[in-house]
This record gives sequence, C-alpha cells and structure tokens, in this order.
Amino acid sequence: MLEVRNMDVGYYKDLNILQNVSIDVPPGKIVTILGANGVGKSTSLKAIYGFLRPNAGHIRLDGVDIVNTPTHERILKGLAYIPQHPGVFHDMSVEDNLLMGAWTFRKDKARIAAKIEANYTRFPILRDKRRQPAGELSGGQQRMVEIGRTLMGEPKVLLVDEPTAGLSKILAEEVYQMLRDLRDKENLGILLVDQEIRHALRIADYVYVLELGRNKFEGPPSDFDNLEKAFWVG
Repeated sequence: MLEVRNMDVGYYKDLNILQNVSIDVPPGKIVTILGANGVGKSTSLKAIYGFLRPNAGHIRLDGVDIVNTPTHERILKGLAYIPQHPGVFHDMSVEDNLLMGAWTFRKDKARIAAKIEANYTRFPILRDKRRQPAGELSGGQQRMVEIGRTLMGEPKVLLVDEPTAGLSKILAEEVYQMLRDLRDKENLGILLVDQEIRHALRIADYVYVLELGRNKFEGPPSDFDNLEKAFWVG
C-alpha cells in the first residue's frame, strides 16, 4: 500500500508545484492521475520515487514513511518507476536488458533464472527475441522489455509515466493490457500518469484529478463520465 499525505513538492524550496496532494494506491489496483499539462502529474511520481524531496508531507509504503529513504533503497522496499520514454539499452540483447534488473541480487543465479523465465512466460514474444538487440524491437515490445526488467526486482508498487507516449493505437492497446495483467494476475498496485484520458479511465480503478498542483476531484472512473466536468473541454 502506497500512501501520500499532504505532499508539497517543488524544484525550488519556496515554489511548490504540488501543494497538499494526497494519493492512495492499494495492492491490485490501478490508480490514475489526470489533469492538464503542467499541473504536476509527473512531478508527483518523481517525488514518490525519490528524485525530488517533498518540502512537506509524508510518503508511506506499507505503513513506513520513506520520505528520507534514498531512491535505491526505495527500490529494495518494493517501489519501481517506469518513465515516459522507453529506457532500454538499444545495443544490448533483450535478455541482457532483463538481466540489468537483477543487479541487486546478481550473485543469486537460481533467482535470476526464475525471474527471467517468469518474464518469458509473461511476455512470450521476448523469449523468441531474447538474443536480438532491444533497439530493433517495436515500441510496444521495448515497453515489454522495460516492464520486464523492472519486474525482476519484485516490486509491490509501479509508478508509470505516460506509458503509451509515441506509440501507435495498436501498440498502445498492448501496453494497457500489460498493465491490466500486472494488476489482475500479479496484484501489483499501479500509479499511472496518462494524457490518454479515455484509455486511462477505462483501465483505472480510482482516479485523481489535479488542478494547479492540488487535488481537485477524486473517485471511481464512473464519476468522470462527463469529461467536461474534470477537464473543462471546450
């Protein structure tokens, strides 16, 4: 369980982009943050992951406050972050990319083998392409590699930023299905930032809308059928 309470965050100490923001991400749920450009959606993920230090508030993972915990230790506690642009190593093989996710337990060969096999079961196409340079894969397949590498460390909560940016409609659907499967089959909590409002509402279990860096609305997706209410369309 990820809990964010009354968080203020800014890139400068006296200028907070996020103000008094609170978010909950239970296990086995996709929670989506929506809002106009520049309201602090991606900033919230960076603060939760430890790239930015909040000026106020609490971030708790399984009841333990991690505000003062370095990013690399948050990873060990079960927090993972998938940024907007695919971060694969293009010249390395698919399997070598996956192995990068096992760095923290690199001497445990049995565990590594089990995690690699779990990824090939999760994403069968990667088994067929395991010796191929990751840079030769489609955008959707590169997302598979990136997600698979992240899952090597057995995270409890995934922070996912704009996972379908730059992808075709067909590839985007593949990515959304991956996120559903991680929720439904592996009980992961997922905090998703997305500009694809209708797609995000379709897969979300709960939604937060930010306006000017603050919580404005929250509720189940059914509360946001009228998109004009949330985003002032038109």
